[in-house]
Amino acid sequence: MYPLSLNLSGQLCVVIGGGKVAERKVLSLLEAGAQVRLISPQLTDTLHELAAAQQIDWLPRCFEPGDLADALLVFAATDSAAVNKAVAEEAAASAGTLVNVADAPELCSFHVPAVVRQGDLSIAISTNGKSPALAARIRKELEAAYGPEYAVLLDLLGRVRERTLAGTADGAARRNLFENLLHADILDWIRKGQWELLRAHLASVLGPDADMRQEINK
Repeated sequence: MYPLSLNLSGQLCVVIGGGKVAERKVLSLLEAGAQVRLISPQLTDTLHELAAAQQIDWLPRCFEPGDLADALLVFAATDSAAVNKAVAEEAAASAGTLVNVADAPELCSFHVPAVVRQGDLSIAISTNGKSPALAARIRKELEAAYGPEYAVLLDLLGRVRERTLAGTADGAARRNLFENLLHADILDWIRKGQWELLRAHLASVLGPDADMRQEINK
């Protein structure tokens, strides 16, 4: 499997099924900004609410041939192995359509990893469909190791990067700058709210004229 992160903003994704598994898929797709089409005669309460609010396009019926037209991603999440297989076969016959089938890794053209998120930091754990339970366990371990301080640090580094890209420093100079920014204690300063220490460190690396007060809104 080839790991990657997809930009799903505005992209059509189709979910077949209306249970809890389908609900999780729909919520994650909406979070990514996808356009979601849901096909199922019955829905969970949460999915009903999303359909009523017109956040998803709900077709209240069973899957039919042609339902996957123009979809980038397809999720087959029904309780019928025959229906899931039919969805996978139609997706396979459609150029450019990728399919994920619940509990049937052999029918999948992609797997959805377990993900730890802290702001713009995403850490994905994949077992290539062999053990979602192990992926979930590793995710919990990583959630304990990578707390909200990483979201603050990444946001800060992103702001500094915008400044340096607008400057004249070459690639090697920028790499050295960011290596120097990542002081051994920087995460501890963020955890403890020691913003003056953080500001002093940034000034020592970026220069005394660098005003980082706006970048550290604490």
